[in-house]
Amino acid sequence: MAKKSNKKKNEKKSHPYLISAVVTLIVGAIFYYFLLPPLNISSVASWLFFGGLFTTYVVVSCIVNGVVNDTLKDTKMPKQDKIQFYIVGAGLVIFIIGAIASTKLFQASTYANLLQVDRAIGSLSDVVSQFVVGEYYSQIAYNGKPLKISSLEYAGFFKYLNNKSEGIPGYVSVDPVTNDAKYVKLEQNIQYTESAYFGKDLHRKLRFSYPTAIFEGYHFEIDEEGNPYYICPIVKKTAGLFGADDVKAVVVFDPITGDSEKYDVGEIPDWIDRVYDGDLLQNQYDSYGTLQKGYWNSCFGKSGCKKTTEDYGYKVIGNDVWIYTGVTSVAGDESNIGFVLMNSRTKESKYLSVAGAEEFSAMSAAEGQVQHLGYVASFPSLVNIGGQATYIMVLKDNGGLVKMYAMVNVEKYNLVATGSTQAEVLAAYKTLLHSSGMIQEEEVDLETKASKTIEIQDIQYITLSGDTIVYVKDSEGKVYKQFFAENEKLILLS
Repeated sequence: MAKKSNKKKNEKKSHPYLISAVVTLIVGAIFYYFLLPPLNISSVASWLFFGGLFTTYVVVSCIVNGVVNDTLKDTKMPKQDKIQFYIVGAGLVIFIIGAIASTKLFQASTYANLLQVDRAIGSLSDVVSQFVVGEYYSQIAYNGKPLKISSLEYAGFFKYLNNKSEGIPGYVSVDPVTNDAKYVKLEQNIQYTESAYFGKDLHRKLRFSYPTAIFEGYHFEIDEEGNPYYICPIVKKTAGLFGADDVKAVVVFDPITGDSEKYDVGEIPDWIDRVYDGDLLQNQYDSYGTLQKGYWNSCFGKSGCKKTTEDYGYKVIGNDVWIYTGVTSVAGDESNIGFVLMNSRTKESKYLSVAGAEEFSAMSAAEGQVQHLGYVASFPSLVNIGGQATYIMVLKDNGGLVKMYAMVNVEKYNLVATGSTQAEVLAAYKTLLHSSGMIQEEEVDLETKASKTIEIQDIQYITLSGDTIVYVKDSEGKVYKQFFAENEKLILLS
């Protein structure tokens, strides 16, 4: 009789753990579906997810156990509950040790060596009510030219329900040189995107396909034929459990079909531009610039420490997009000691030693030239004009429309030129450089130049921003063009 009673008692004790497990599984499935954490030991989100699940299990089991224990008049904590608390304690210890071991204090050399530096919109009338332009534009090199693109997105949950069977019909491209925007309609509509829901949610589709991947972002790009893709870098932790992010692979996702392919670094197709995000590259350069002589030097002596400025821009060189930013000393003055260019596909990095004003000082100088108009300068790009390092930037009004262009000399940022067009600002800037003696006229040896005798039919002079352009028409109808202000000796009239 006693054995039978003990058997019933043990059965009652086992019920709480079964109930707790079922409740935890249900809660876990719901949270996983919506939060989509990577199942990866190096992901903090993964630790928080499983920590939350285990906490849920412990809390539920204690509550249910309390009811059963009261019924059984058992005042002792069951052995199983003690084990649960031990597991929670061990998990916290491992998490804390892993986090501390990932810091720059213990992993300075790993952080410092993440980056190797080489010194040396049209008409949208048919879709505007259902879709919006994506919040972020991707800077890409399209057939060797700079281009900014963004996918259209659903304009809310109910707009998604209305259009989910057809999908998203196209994307928007912007020429950053002319600021012309156009809507590109696709032959097949986009089905998977960040603004979709349920099974068409881009995040959810990728998480279920790659449950352990720690994605760095989802960047919209097009290949050389204009086909849309999402480029999804996968990062690895190279310092301890959680420190020193670096890209180890990329998932190329087709938003039309839902197909995807994973490429390891070194095997990524050339048309892809954004493998390394600008923020990631800036962080890696800052680690490189501050930790070369160890962690404690970066905190106290700071010998030789340098860092990037607060923002960055993009430059298309060849068929690659490069992240560009100024480099300054950690002393925090308002001048640059150089610039760094970092390839966003290969991570190749080049350091240019050019001392001068940092970008925000140049932006302020440009805004000062048009302060009566209230225009705001964009983050500048670095160009070479006549051997002079020069910032070029656009000036926008309060509505974000480009109104003017500005050029500021890096070494002497009091040399500022503005113009309504790029050609106009370039002509004005060259005139400034000439007048200030920053660049000199080149002597032309006429004996080494080809000569031709013509019969002149007409001569026209056109003045543009201080430069006079001479157009000469001969008797055969041919027209010759020359910047008269640059070198008058080249035009011999008889």
